[in-house]
Amino acid sequence: MIWALVATPLLAGGALLLCGRRADRYAPRAGVAVAAAVLALAVAAAAVRPRARFRFLPGWDSGLAVDGLSAAMAVTVAAITLAVLLYAAAGREHERAGVRVGVGDNGGGGEGEVREARFFGLMLVFAGAMLVAVTATDLVLLLMGWEVMGAMSYALIGYWWADGGRVRAAGVAFLTTRAGDLGLYAAAGLAVAGTAVAGTGAAGAGAAGAADGGAGPGAGALLLGGLAGTGEPWRDLVAAGIVVAALGKSAQLPFSFWLSRAMAGPSPVSALLHSATMVAAGAYLLLRLRPLLDATGWAGPLVAWAGALTALLLGAVALAQTDLKQLLAASTCAQIGFMVLGAGTGAVAGGTAHLVAHAAVKSLLFLCAGAWLAVLGTKDLDGLRGAARRHPVVGVAFAAGALALAGLPPLSLWITKDSVLAAARDVSPALYVLGLAASVLSSAYAAKALLAVWRPAPEPAPEPAHKPEPEPGASSGERVGALRVLPLPVLAVAACALGVLGLPGVAGPWRRALGVPGEHGPDASELAVSGVLAAATLAAVVAFAGRRTAPIASAWAFGWLGLERAVDVVVVRPVFGAARVLAAFDDRVVHGCVRGVARAGPWAAGLAARRVEVRVDGLVAAVGRGARRLAVLARRPQTGQVHTYYAQAAVLLAALVLIAVLIG
Repeated sequence: MIWALVATPLLAGGALLLCGRRADRYAPRAGVAVAAAVLALAVAAAAVRPRARFRFLPGWDSGLAVDGLSAAMAVTVAAITLAVLLYAAAGREHERAGVRVGVGDNGGGGEGEVREARFFGLMLVFAGAMLVAVTATDLVLLLMGWEVMGAMSYALIGYWWADGGRVRAAGVAFLTTRAGDLGLYAAAGLAVAGTAVAGTGAAGAGAAGAADGGAGPGAGALLLGGLAGTGEPWRDLVAAGIVVAALGKSAQLPFSFWLSRAMAGPSPVSALLHSATMVAAGAYLLLRLRPLLDATGWAGPLVAWAGALTALLLGAVALAQTDLKQLLAASTCAQIGFMVLGAGTGAVAGGTAHLVAHAAVKSLLFLCAGAWLAVLGTKDLDGLRGAARRHPVVGVAFAAGALALAGLPPLSLWITKDSVLAAARDVSPALYVLGLAASVLSSAYAAKALLAVWRPAPEPAPEPAHKPEPEPGASSGERVGALRVLPLPVLAVAACALGVLGLPGVAGPWRRALGVPGEHGPDASELAVSGVLAAATLAAVVAFAGRRTAPIASAWAFGWLGLERAVDVVVVRPVFGAARVLAAFDDRVVHGCVRGVARAGPWAAGLAARRVEVRVDGLVAAVGRGARRLAVLARRPQTGQVHTYYAQAAVLLAALVLIAVLIG
């Protein structure tokens, strides 16, 4: 069952990519059918809890397993993937009438063509890689899923490859996450070194290996369950690598800006990437490796403060945005910050509940934004005024998601966020205050987005002050298709109701399923404080909206804290510059040498034909002529007359006598 869970999306997505244009007609239906099958497998696996143990590398244990935490994540990934692919399949006919999208591959493609097979293939492989990362029990398989996710995210963000700006955005996002991913490679190498060099961790890793079918001390050194038992100083180094990789993948400070660039991809990509897959992977890894964070003593507080600061500062960034997708992207960083805060403070159940509920909320909001973008051709908040009134089904669904994002009682993120803040209060009052301030900002930016789409549009509607380039496939004045709206009500119900995971009657079984029965949730006073703050913030935004529509934030917040500019100078430009230099070296030196060798062959052949071969032929001909002349001379003494032969003998004898006299 577990092999089927991870192999189904990977093989189906790979098949769609290999089939190419021949599968374009059937790709949307095939993608939705595969996603539905994966969801059924995930639900069954969550009930059965299958495991697979094997030796992927000689001497090192590997495996896949569905336990409490991975079961919750697998079901979430599968459900969001199905909703997003259903939305995308419903929208392909509309996009077919738009501008060129992903055409010209290998010289093919025409105006208005859409590569459904490529798009759905990449999405399925992306989801399959996340499932591998979620169910992996060792660092090797985790790295494999981690790497494939990164590659697929690059391909999906830069899906409209003919647009150079989008491809560069994909490159920046890929380069940033790859920089963080190096930490995971370092962690795997250091875990092996800690066992092989000093024998440290043999007890912990060996015990983990024995529990998972390992043979001998150190065989389980790469198992996630054995990392906390690695001896010093290797344990601290392993933890450092994992923290860097997790913060980079989940767009936490200082890596947050790459999520802004990820908005260059299609809306279904944003919905999947920002909700249940790649961005959630880092938070999931920290939640899973909470024992390792505890064992170091320093990693837990570091992670907690990184998450709290990201939730606060990126909340300010979200509040400053005038582009709906950029607002949602910054809010994703902020909400992932609450999950990272939960991992750092020990709120595994609360952080996981927040991850699951946020997946439903954020996928819903991105799909609603994509629906408006497709029919209105704008992401600008001023340009979206009245959009919810013109498309009420989408508007009501968006309102449900935005109110849940604001933490308004009794919706989902109100309870799950407070479950994290309760653990933060026990660790540090400063962390609790910081998290509470971040929750106020989340109410403010959610209210800003909600108010923008529900306010009546002016007559005539003014041009937006900052109107971004429309997404390929977007056109104006169309209705949102019924099939495209189909997943929205389901996601809206989930976004409102998943807070039940934090309620007393459900929280106990939820914690036991995750293996953390000792955790406690927020008390009534904490829920009341956060609920009142959320409601007051919503009321304040509505009250002051008529007086000031421009974002109340400075340029540093609008520009994503200046992180992209700093990293662009320090990392992106040098790396791309080095890449250009290496490309020029390859073209002019390496490729030039290869071409020079190839050209040298015909040149040498011509040289031999024109000069050497002519002279060799002339020499051979001269030798032949000389031999013929010598033969003519040799025939002349052969007269058949005896006196001639005597004369020749006398001359020869005289010559010999002369030589003897001279020598003597």
